[in-house]
Order: sequence, then C-alpha cells, then structure tokens
Amino acid sequence: MSERLLSFTQITFGYDRKKTPVLAGLDVSLAAGHTTAILGPNGAGKTTLLSLVAGLRSPDAGVITLDGQPVSAAHPEARAALGLVPQHIALYPKLNAEQNLRIFGELYGLRGAELRARIDAALVAVQLTDRRREPVKNFSGGMQRRLNLAASLLHRPKVLLCDEPT
Repeated sequence: MSERLLSFTQITFGYDRKKTPVLAGLDVSLAAGHTTAILGPNGAGKTTLLSLVAGLRSPDAGVITLDGQPVSAAHPEARAALGLVPQHIALYPKLNAEQNLRIFGELYGLRGAELRARIDAALVAVQLTDRRREPVKNFSGGMQRRLNLAASLLHRPKVLLCDEPT
C-alpha cells in the first residue's frame, strides 16, 4: 500500500460565505505514486480545489496537508513541494524559453550549474531544445503549454497539479 501524500480534511470554501459553499466537507487522501483526476462540470470547484492545494487561497474550514505538513502561507516548505500548471499559460511571451525557465528555476532557489542542467533536461523532456532561444510569443499554444509544464517541474516537486491539462 502506498503512503498517504496529500490529504484534505473537512475542506470547505465559498467565495461568498453567505451563499452555498463551492466545496463543503471534502475528505480525500491521495497516495504517493498515483495519478488522480478531478472530473466535474464547469463551476463544480475543480480549479478552486487546486488553488486551495497550491496555497493560493485558504479554505474557510479544514486542513490540507502534504507529507503531513499543512499547506498554507505559514508553511512554505509544503508549498515548495508542489508544482502548478495553471489553467492559463503563465509565461513571459517576450522572453525566450530558456529565459522563462531560468526565472522559474530561480524562484525556487536553483542557481548556476544545477539550474542550467535542469533547464537543459526540461527542454529535452518537452522537445523544445531547438527553440530554446526563440521568444515564447512565437510558440504555438501546444508548445507554450509544454514549456509551462517544464517550468512547473524544474524544482522536482513531490506533487504536480495540472488545471485543464488537455
């Protein structure tokens, strides 16, 4: 049996606390080494849940833990173990692929030879090595999505959150 990696305990969240919550009493445990998909209609709370896990929002009630550590602004080590591929492309279009990856790597404390090696590996993984010095604004939508994925993996997160990955 795989160990529990990510847990939601009695998560409740609403954009307007006077109305019905988007999420109410959510209890889920996810094991390491597994892929989990969240399916539902528009407005069901999928993006909201991912923003709570990523620490971009705080739940009205309940606790989210990663490896037993609460995921919150007060616990940056847990948030650093997450990679987030947002629903909308989060890249700097005037910069090239390599420059974008350098910025995201540096945000996670990567520097020097280690950062260069991870950028090289990421570009190979997403098949953009030959476009490394081209401005992202010239990339197709699929190429931008692949580069966005590479940026989220540079720091080798324990959990990768993908919002609308297809």
